[in-house]
Amino acid sequence: MMLGEQHCSDRAPALDAAAITSLQAQVPAWSIAEHALRRTYRFPNWHASLDFVNAVSNMVEQENHHPLLTMTYTSCELDFTTHSAGNALSLNDFICAARADAIYQTGLPGSAQ
Repeated sequence: MMLGEQHCSDRAPALDAAAITSLQAQVPAWSIAEHALRRTYRFPNWHASLDFVNAVSNMVEQENHHPLLTMTYTSCELDFTTHSAGNALSLNDFICAARADAIYQTGLPGSAQ
């Protein structure tokens, strides 16, 4: 099953290095920085950035897995890590990364990707 088709689970365990490498291949635009999975998305304007933030907010609320989110006029940076796994990466982080990518790829109203 593809990452974007999966759902987060409670108390997901930390992943080992081999699992992280394997899963990162499925979300290649994401990098690992400071024990988090990180990506910056670019947008043409404030409204497109805000539309994306709102769509991601709805998704992460449904998954109960919330990122550190930083929004600017033309960008949004997401950092996913799993606090219950000791601030390490879990499958939940990769699931939400794939789901955020899917939201971005749908081309929200007001955006011109």
